[in-house]
Amino acid sequence: MNKKDVASVLEEIGTLLELKGENPFKTRAYFNAARTITGLTDDLKTLVETGEISKIKGIGKALAEKIGTLVTTGSLPYYEELKAEFPPTIFDLMNIPGLGPKKIKKLYDTLGISSLIELEYACNENRLVDLEGFGAKTQENILQGIEARKKYSEKFHYPVAENAARSMIDHIRKAKGIKRSEIAGSLRRRKEIIGDIDILVSATQKDTSGIMKKFVSAPEVERVIAEGKTKSSVFLKTGINVDVRVVTDKEFPFALHYFTGSKEHNVTMRRIAKEHQLKLNEYGLFHESNNKPVSCKDEKDIFEKLNLIYIEPELREDTGEIEAAVKNKLPDLIQESDVKGTFHCHTTYSDGANTLKEMANAAMKNKWQYLGIADHSKSAQYARGLSVADLKKQRKEIDQLNDKHDTFRIFHGVESDIIVDGSLDYDDKTLADLDYVVASVHSRFKMSEAEMTKRIIKAVKNKYVTVLGHPTGRLLLSRDGYQVDLVKVIEAASDYGKAIEINSHPYRLDLDWRMVKFAKGKGVKIFINPDAHNTDGLGDVRYGVGIARKGWLEREDVINTMDLDDVVKYLGLA
Repeated sequence: MNKKDVASVLEEIGTLLELKGENPFKTRAYFNAARTITGLTDDLKTLVETGEISKIKGIGKALAEKIGTLVTTGSLPYYEELKAEFPPTIFDLMNIPGLGPKKIKKLYDTLGISSLIELEYACNENRLVDLEGFGAKTQENILQGIEARKKYSEKFHYPVAENAARSMIDHIRKAKGIKRSEIAGSLRRRKEIIGDIDILVSATQKDTSGIMKKFVSAPEVERVIAEGKTKSSVFLKTGINVDVRVVTDKEFPFALHYFTGSKEHNVTMRRIAKEHQLKLNEYGLFHESNNKPVSCKDEKDIFEKLNLIYIEPELREDTGEIEAAVKNKLPDLIQESDVKGTFHCHTTYSDGANTLKEMANAAMKNKWQYLGIADHSKSAQYARGLSVADLKKQRKEIDQLNDKHDTFRIFHGVESDIIVDGSLDYDDKTLADLDYVVASVHSRFKMSEAEMTKRIIKAVKNKYVTVLGHPTGRLLLSRDGYQVDLVKVIEAASDYGKAIEINSHPYRLDLDWRMVKFAKGKGVKIFINPDAHNTDGLGDVRYGVGIARKGWLEREDVINTMDLDDVVKYLGLA
């Protein structure tokens, strides 16, 4: 097991102990250990093998033994025994907002509820109204949460689908007779939420049985839905459906374009083909007059034959990309390699898992030129938000670290809460002493659209605000964003010269790519920020780059593609 897997098991043990009503100190030890493991910068396996794991603060002998067992064997009897004490469906209740272990234990002990179906039934029977610690409002919120869960039940966050797809395509590529293979569908277009996974391969021979056998026998497969000569479908242990299609190598470019989509993009492309007296489908490009095929060796050839410049997969949403391709006015999309650093990162000063030094070292390993630290502000007590004294202490440590480097710089910022009236939770003097300020909403999500819009625009107008953080507060597959008129917010950011963040955490990906394009049109600059709470989280920048590409962003649209000297000037620190 890697450190992510180990941390996940430790968190689940903590949750199970809470459900049992165990001593809070014992349960907290597991949660703290999970956080510690997540923040490790040394190799976990090496720490276990050398025994150094037991010397890490917060990990005693008993925990070290359990972690060692997980790392070396991939399982832990203690964990399995705990899980066996509860119905497996009880973990589904954890996905409902507002239901923590204490409330779930109350539901389980009092009403025998251990599944979402039982919970929904109890709510519809008003059984939670008089239950201690619940009430009518809580019952209503739980029902809303269950409805949201149903709505998103067959969707997956991008990294979950990407990891599954990569594993499956790596497995199938080992089969004999494959010439080309690609991931297609919404995953190739880098949509923020993924349904099914589509994999396309071209075969060098007519007999595809070996390819299909390889596909359906992948270790990730839970069950085979269908197995045929040209298409097979499987259901993975993660809950995702994967389809593989086998075509001839001549058909491959056309099939890849077709199965990448989107449906709307394909419809418009067929119309463009018709204007050239051609027919385009998943099998090829043909002359309408005699059905003679037009040879294309790859996707770029298809676009060229239709007098279009190549359209990157991320743009294929029928939002003007074909019209722009006709006029040779497609953007030169940002690349992940363009990123020189990032902002909105958290450390152990608030709720991060790694120290300032560890986060900086990780950024330098990425060959970045700078890193912006923006820990939570004083209103965020749930996240150990920083007092003014804490900020001063943090500044001193940042200055000391910066003194050691000539070509790398840590910028000192804060993620300041936008309170209900639109003001920030520090005074002007405190804000003025910072290098930059991320302004974010973390409370009172249920304000009306007019009130929330007014609240955020007031913050945008604040002269000390640099960038608006996660503009809608959405959590993909869990919580819709609060009601806000983003058009007005973006227009305000344009008027006052403020930037907006693409929060790259895969559970957020906020600003939405559709509004990213609108912001670009208004001349609003974008920060691609990972909202990283540990060193691994810095890698989430890549997901933000995907959203930036879907939003038509070029290198010059994004602040953190700038070199260090230019960022210093942008922040007014020169």
